[in-house]
Amino acid sequence: MPSRRPHVAASAAQSELARALASLRTAFELPTGFPPSVLAEAEDAAASVVLPDLDRTDIDFVTIDPMGATDLDQALHLEATGSGYLVHYAIADVPAFVVPGGAVDGEARQRGQTIYAADGRIPLHPPSISDGAGSLLPGVERGAFVWEFHLDPEAAVRSVRVRRARVRSRRQYDYDEVQAAIDDGTADASLALLKVVGLARIELERRRGGASLNTPDEEIVRNDGGYSIERRLPLPVEDWNAQLSLMTGMAAAEMMLNGRVGILRTMPPPGEDAVSTFRRQTEALGQPWPEDQEYGEYLRGLDRSDPAALAIMQAATGLFRGAGYVAMNGFTPADPVQSAVGAPYAHTTAPLRRLVDRWSLVICEALSNGTDVPRWARESLGELPTIMGASSRIAAQLDSASVDRVEAALLSDKIGRRFAATVLAQRGDTAVIQLVQPAVTAECAAPERPKPGSHVTVTLDSVDIATGAARFVLAEEGLVARTA
Repeated sequence: MPSRRPHVAASAAQSELARALASLRTAFELPTGFPPSVLAEAEDAAASVVLPDLDRTDIDFVTIDPMGATDLDQALHLEATGSGYLVHYAIADVPAFVVPGGAVDGEARQRGQTIYAADGRIPLHPPSISDGAGSLLPGVERGAFVWEFHLDPEAAVRSVRVRRARVRSRRQYDYDEVQAAIDDGTADASLALLKVVGLARIELERRRGGASLNTPDEEIVRNDGGYSIERRLPLPVEDWNAQLSLMTGMAAAEMMLNGRVGILRTMPPPGEDAVSTFRRQTEALGQPWPEDQEYGEYLRGLDRSDPAALAIMQAATGLFRGAGYVAMNGFTPADPVQSAVGAPYAHTTAPLRRLVDRWSLVICEALSNGTDVPRWARESLGELPTIMGASSRIAAQLDSASVDRVEAALLSDKIGRRFAATVLAQRGDTAVIQLVQPAVTAECAAPERPKPGSHVTVTLDSVDIATGAARFVLAEEGLVARTA
């Protein structure tokens, strides 16, 4: 069930919040639409695309996405074999619609990825591609990169091949539908195997020391004329489905490493400061992380029905920092591992929403079939880390700024109230604190310099919705905690 924070009702605060959120589009220089040349080229490509010769419409593919999604990147089908499992995973053939060096390509390189703002998404590609001819919508033939995985009884990959083919999705599911069908036993054989294979892949992840984090969605929701922040509990099926995407990204990374050409998503292990801060956050939220337990094991053991656990999982994103992209062209990096995955990994399965996946797909298809990597892909690899790094920073900063402003609005009628908090870090005369309720991380004026880990009582001194700033000060009780 969702865990919803207090609602910002229609009021002066709500009006100020709406203006503050709208202003972020200008502040981050987000595009407002597509140039006519880009729209025209996309529409021409959508109307004239040639589907691959290989016909795999015999496979009963289905898609599983959030309710109402129209940009459908992936479709799947699973079956049991005498020696394990056969998984077909189809990824939208976006390269078929994009002329290298053309108008759509140039615009996509400017954007880098689909950006999700509080008042709507800013798509990577024009709707005629992302929500139309490029999307794996049900009941229509589409081109796709079809990954064929042969898995052993423990769901480890024994062999993989990727080919371009025409496919047809039989049905578009949302996560709730699939979870209900699996739970009540009405799921067909393919969907039922998603749980079996997903759980087996999670166990393999545990063994290799990975901790891929399917974090709670912290979504700004607008309803009844106001805003709230909702942390939605991920369903188990979302984890199982994510494991297929991770498996594909790991297979893509291995192919590109063997071929010494491509682009990897890398991330170093968490540093000592990040670990210490996260450990204090878990203590502040009432579920301390044992010193002798790996963080992956700790995160997997959380009860996701507990709102405090959702806040902890959100805070755990602080462990996974320093992620970047490494392009390869004739060499391999010294450390290719993505530490949260626990293996080399490449972004591959979301080409409608992420630029870099287009390169991964065409490179892997060429390597898998012994053909030459397209010249345009090889020659432009070096541009991708900068493009993706810039767009990822914008996406993260926009998300953080939006949440800050909504949190400020939620707190705007609580000036002068006291809150129990835990000190996470001390920076000069300012402490970084974790409130107990609501589960907000903020800064507090603290010239007394309480030690990290201290339980304190703070007073909300001021709020600025326009900037998202909420200023706290230590209450008179100092280090004596009190709940608001």
